[in-house]
Amino acid sequence: MDRNSIFGLLIIGAILIGYTYLTKPSEEEIKAINTRDSIARVDRLHNEQLEEARLESLKAQYAEVKQDSAAIQDAYGAFAGAVNQQEEFITLENKLVKLTLNTRGGRIQNVQLKEFQTHDSLPLLLWAEKNSKFGLTFYAENKPMNTQDLFFVEANGADAVDATTSEKGVSMRLMVGDDKYIEYKYTLAPDSYMLDFTVNLVGMQDVISRNSNFVTFNWQEDIPRQEKGRKFENQYTALYYKFFEDEVNSLSAAGEKEEDLATKVKWIGFKQQFFSSVLIADEAFKGVKLKSVDMDENSPILKNFSAEISLPYQGTQLETHPMKFYFGPNKFNTLRKYGKDIDMHKLIDLGWAIFGWVNRYFVIPIFNFLEGFIGNYGIIILILTIIIKLLLAPLTYKSYMSTAKMKVLKPQIDAINEKIPKDKAMERQQATMALYKKAGVNPMGGCLPMLVQFPFLIALFRFFPASFELRQKSFLWATDLSSYDSIMTLPWNIPWYGDHVSLFCLLMAGTNLVYTRMNSQMTQSSNQMPGMQTMMYLMPVMFLVWFNNYASGLSYYYFIATLFTIIQTVAIRKFMVDDDKVLAMLEANKKKPVKKSKFQQRLEEAAKQRSKK
Repeated sequence: MDRNSIFGLLIIGAILIGYTYLTKPSEEEIKAINTRDSIARVDRLHNEQLEEARLESLKAQYAEVKQDSAAIQDAYGAFAGAVNQQEEFITLENKLVKLTLNTRGGRIQNVQLKEFQTHDSLPLLLWAEKNSKFGLTFYAENKPMNTQDLFFVEANGADAVDATTSEKGVSMRLMVGDDKYIEYKYTLAPDSYMLDFTVNLVGMQDVISRNSNFVTFNWQEDIPRQEKGRKFENQYTALYYKFFEDEVNSLSAAGEKEEDLATKVKWIGFKQQFFSSVLIADEAFKGVKLKSVDMDENSPILKNFSAEISLPYQGTQLETHPMKFYFGPNKFNTLRKYGKDIDMHKLIDLGWAIFGWVNRYFVIPIFNFLEGFIGNYGIIILILTIIIKLLLAPLTYKSYMSTAKMKVLKPQIDAINEKIPKDKAMERQQATMALYKKAGVNPMGGCLPMLVQFPFLIALFRFFPASFELRQKSFLWATDLSSYDSIMTLPWNIPWYGDHVSLFCLLMAGTNLVYTRMNSQMTQSSNQMPGMQTMMYLMPVMFLVWFNNYASGLSYYYFIATLFTIIQTVAIRKFMVDDDKVLAMLEANKKKPVKKSKFQQRLEEAAKQRSKK
């Protein structure tokens, strides 16, 4: 080795020694490293202990299961083989509905309406998974049984069934033996919201007791919130039922209500504002207990509905209970197409008696006709309003004429009031009525036209909040005509008013205030009841409070209707009615002999007969 090589090795060695010295950790760093190593060793030991504990727990559970197998057999008897299985899910769907079935209980777990979404654009599920019941309860071998706790199997081994093009079904069976089982059979047709649901008891005569001659079908569901306005949606969510060949009824939508029905029932409906789940008997249910419970206002769940239905059980080889489920929208024509005799369309509260008739035979046909070729629902409401106001225009004219007659007679009425003291109120009234009679004026003449218009006012008050067609349809600034239109969110919640400002409601209140002012100028008189003026102006303010949370489509309709009435009134006043001509007509009437009604003639004749005696 030459001198250069030795010199190079010495340099390399010096570099290594220097690097080692310079990179040597300090005492603090050595302590930190030792601490990390200690923590790592503790973590490894802890994880090893956890794993060992987990394995011991699994061994204990396995031993417990082996030891409890006798207890399971004792508790469940013939159904012991359907305990402690693995949950599996089967889907059954067409273009409209997707059902998720769970082998645990063989039940319907979720119902999704595929065409629709919630107000916040989530999939629309009619049923919430939590706190729901679906299944049979009965006694077997003197033990209470609930099929919701037991595991079914899908008879055909399918995990997804598509009924888009043809009718398909799923058979969920709770097996007891080769030819002994409880079957839930679900059948779905294409393009249908109706699901055939059949409960079959096969070979169960030696298993299910016949103590009461009934098995009980339990159906209970949490009803989730779907729409924007919770308070308004909750108001229209209720449990409905139809008596067999009789009327549709409902439990109160507020609080906690129960009903024990001994008479026959055709169907039971868990109704939301715009969607319903309805269980329909093939013939009729007999023996039904219903319950509705309101949930906390901060809960995502509106209500909890439950139904206990007694199904006859005779203890034969095969017992079949055919039923149907309707899962779909509360749309009038859709519900009607499943049979007028079923009366499911009465889930939609269109108002009682004449108000319901106006909606069914006038408003809905016109609305559906316009819907056929107009896609904008704000325009449809505008045209519907104009049609109604034009049809009622003769009554509006008659009402205005009656008011105009009263107005031109006001100076003469004031003269009567000046002539007759206030303490002679009866004499004042008689003189005023005599004036009306001579002039041919009926002081109540404006009331009849208003009464005729009243059914339309109330009918549309019921129609718009219940109209499925308006759901999530936008117009101008309103994003959903079936809910309130908020242009401003308030920092606090005002009692009775809410936490937002609805512009259509403001416009409606404003036009009502203008119309009230016009009427006040037309009808003011010196003998007007005290406080009447204040009452008249208070109503638009009350509208502002009442309608702030209502459907914006309703506020929009009332706004347009009132605005159109103002325009009609101005047009009649300017072009059709002249006060001087009206007064001249009334003065001419005074010169004519007063016509007496037949009733008045009979009274006068009877008075003359009595005077002769």
